[in-house]
Amino acid sequence: MEIDLNDYTVIKEGEAEILMHKKNQVFFNKAQVNNRDMSIAVMRAYISKRKQEHEAMLSKRARSSGKVPEKDVSSEVSKEDTPTENGEDNGKKNNGETSQDGPKEAAKSTYESARRELKPPKVLEALSASGLRALRYAREVEGIGQVVALDNDPASVEACQRNIKFNGLMSTSKVESHLTDARVHMLTNPKEFDVVDLDPYGAPSIFLDSAVQSVADGGLLMCTATDMAVLCGANGEVCYSKYGSYPLKGKYCHEMALRILLASIESHANRYKRYIVPVLSVQMDFYVRVFVRVYTSASAMKNTPLKLSYVYQCIGCDSFHLQSVGRSLPKNNSVRYQAGVGPVVPQDCTHCGKKYNMGGPIWSAPMHDQEWVASILNGVKSMKDRYPAYDKICSVLTTISEELVDVPLFLSLHSLSGTLKCTSPSAAMFRSAVMNAKYRVSGSHVNPLGIKTDAPMEIIWDIMRCWVKNHPVKAQSPEHPGSVILSKEPSLQADFSRHVGSLSKAQVKKVARFLPNPEKHWGPKIRAGRQITSKHVSLIGHEAVNDHLNGHKEAGGGEEEKQEDITEDGPELKRQKTTEDIASTS
Repeated sequence: MEIDLNDYTVIKEGEAEILMHKKNQVFFNKAQVNNRDMSIAVMRAYISKRKQEHEAMLSKRARSSGKVPEKDVSSEVSKEDTPTENGEDNGKKNNGETSQDGPKEAAKSTYESARRELKPPKVLEALSASGLRALRYAREVEGIGQVVALDNDPASVEACQRNIKFNGLMSTSKVESHLTDARVHMLTNPKEFDVVDLDPYGAPSIFLDSAVQSVADGGLLMCTATDMAVLCGANGEVCYSKYGSYPLKGKYCHEMALRILLASIESHANRYKRYIVPVLSVQMDFYVRVFVRVYTSASAMKNTPLKLSYVYQCIGCDSFHLQSVGRSLPKNNSVRYQAGVGPVVPQDCTHCGKKYNMGGPIWSAPMHDQEWVASILNGVKSMKDRYPAYDKICSVLTTISEELVDVPLFLSLHSLSGTLKCTSPSAAMFRSAVMNAKYRVSGSHVNPLGIKTDAPMEIIWDIMRCWVKNHPVKAQSPEHPGSVILSKEPSLQADFSRHVGSLSKAQVKKVARFLPNPEKHWGPKIRAGRQITSKHVSLIGHEAVNDHLNGHKEAGGGEEEKQEDITEDGPELKRQKTTEDIASTS
């Protein structure tokens, strides 16, 4: 079948090229280059880590091979050949083979076979669309195995297969595309894939149950959620129905979105005696993206309630408190698990007297592994030319590397000042006051104004009270939350003198941490197959809409042309009027 290149636009990203039809038949978003680059960086780190873990396992097995009792060798062999590394159950094949030759020979043969068993990781892209992501994985990630790209849209599968051929022999040998429901494919291939990538248009909730079953033990699950309005509290009941958590509209809502997604994945994994270990969790642009490893252990799964917490958010001030879902108690040589003790807050806020809203449960354990983050960041810096979005992902990783991983959520300095109706102290001064009070503090990659700290809210408000004493405010009504907070004398005398650690290492070195969008309309795009009209100006820009409408006029005519003229003029006139209004008011 011949392809008329006049109907397509060639798009190059990294080392892959794809043909995109001009009629928006298959979804593609240029802004997701950040997402794809970050995924490639994490996958490279995962492959390296996987090899290290395999070598460590082999050396440990080799050291213990001569010390293992004869009757335990066969059981050890069968355990080590479970789906941990390659997703294939070889237990039956090895069972009983060591009874004749003795434990040492069996252990030696097992060692040699295990060395050969570490196959290249098998990757599943559950929602491939144009196939650009799968092609970049195959062409750019060294040591990768087969990449399986799925989609249940015939046009997307056709486009993916076309792009695979367009990228040459390397792509055709590594990437395969199938027309099928990703959920069914994952359910029918349990523990088959070392890496599973979920990047849906909207919520990933319907894919999570099958995804956690298809990942091999120790495998990597990468998941994106773009329904940020739902996750950030605009529709709390919808969020609860999809993710099992209730969101709150705090300044930390984007980090809470990350933690809600992690809690949901953990919940789905627990149903199959599995659990997750997050290695990196990122909020970028208009979405959240998490990278977690999935393991199987019925005993380790019992720790899940200790990793989840409810959030109490005061409706009058910025105070929030976390209530753990469960707790553990030592019992002889074991551990006993019980429900968490609460509530951690009284009925009314002790600072401003207002009520609390309760949200969650959210993931309150660390959502990054700083060892992984450092490894990923070093890998990105060493291969700078191979990442189209190098500046963006490097800035995000740099900020994440400086976060306090054991402190869930964060405070906003401007929001604290807004509650008290006072001028805001500089971030360096506020951080100095916290550190001089012997507490830790860091920034947040989610918000440039976010401050993570292990200082309790009493200390935070004492620091702000001391600040207001030196920077008086206008009197407010006695019932105002700020007035109630300021009516109390501080129990701590804050020290605002500059602390040596008030600026992060990145700030001292003047490393860019929060970059502006590289171009206009850098955000979500129209769902594939939908007709582009003048109402999509805010998403793709005025020029793109005009180009599409003009092309549509040439193909059509008559009444349709007149109708398109009307729809095109609307936003243009509105835009000019807005500009004139701004000019006149200024």
